[in-house]
Amino acid sequence: MKNKRILVTGGAGYIGSHTVVELYNAGYEPVIVDNLSNSSLDVLDGIRRITGKDPIFRQEDCADYVAMERVFNEFPEISLVIHFAAYKAVGESVQKPLDYYSNNLDSLVNVLRILSQKGGAVVFSSSCTVYGQPDDAYLPVSEDAPLKKAESPYGNTKQICEEIIADSVKAETGKLKAISLRYFNPVGAHPSAHIGELPRGVPQNLLPFITQTAAGLRGELKVFGDDYNTPDGSCIRDYIYVCDLAKAHVVAADRLLGNDDVRDDFEVFNLGTGEGLSVLEVIDMFQSANGVEVPFSIAPRRSGDVEKVWADPSKANQLLGWKADTPFEDVMKSAWKWEKKIRGI
Repeated sequence: MKNKRILVTGGAGYIGSHTVVELYNAGYEPVIVDNLSNSSLDVLDGIRRITGKDPIFRQEDCADYVAMERVFNEFPEISLVIHFAAYKAVGESVQKPLDYYSNNLDSLVNVLRILSQKGGAVVFSSSCTVYGQPDDAYLPVSEDAPLKKAESPYGNTKQICEEIIADSVKAETGKLKAISLRYFNPVGAHPSAHIGELPRGVPQNLLPFITQTAAGLRGELKVFGDDYNTPDGSCIRDYIYVCDLAKAHVVAADRLLGNDDVRDDFEVFNLGTGEGLSVLEVIDMFQSANGVEVPFSIAPRRSGDVEKVWADPSKANQLLGWKADTPFEDVMKSAWKWEKKIRGI
């Protein structure tokens, strides 16, 4: 019988909390570790309301090796970690590169160091930023596309982390396994509106800025650039529903723990819908789905932004048996439902 206990670092965060819900739904027993630097204890109540389970939570910093040892000593049965814990804002990483390198690398190294000692596996939260700005010949982006120089320190930490994982797995052959999930752009909220994306301060991602503007918290949305080489001049991304994304982590965990048909100790999968939407298209679709206005204006390009990127998710579709198939209109409705709830609208 496979081990049901899974450690989820950053499990009180946006993607982490939705993954914890899906782990419970799949019969796993997640242990959440989070330092609450970009999340809130209120998330635990949301998980509780959705699942009927009382989440196991430890407030620890994954960049603190002693703290992580303490968690593993308390739960020695843990052999798989889903590692979300990281700083994640592209723009902020350009301004604070040392914070990003220190936090994002140290937290992963600590997890791998402990796992390599006892044996185990990790599902790593990676990003499409590892591809930089792909040449048009590589769009949509498959896992075989070359990794280009990252456009931001955040993206570079994801590239370096994947290299660290590959080297560690190679050094610990037969003792350490890993799957890296390269996300495209997660959006939306749980349909219950008990959990969702709640950034601290000014949002760094598009959809929370859209919902906060629609809710009247912000006067207008800034669209960073309308002179890109795209049909409407705004950046193009592959927007994936967070609940679909969360389910992919459960499938990855199943694959690592089952070990039935896994040939490589380190596998990489793109997680996206396979379709690109521009910033202006997303604004229009949000307005149409929810019947609300989102005032916006065009601002200069933002440092670190990639012009256009969307996924070829066929490898994940075929080998993991996973697909992001939630209609985008439903995703937009879930985001607005969450925003209205937390603002009391």
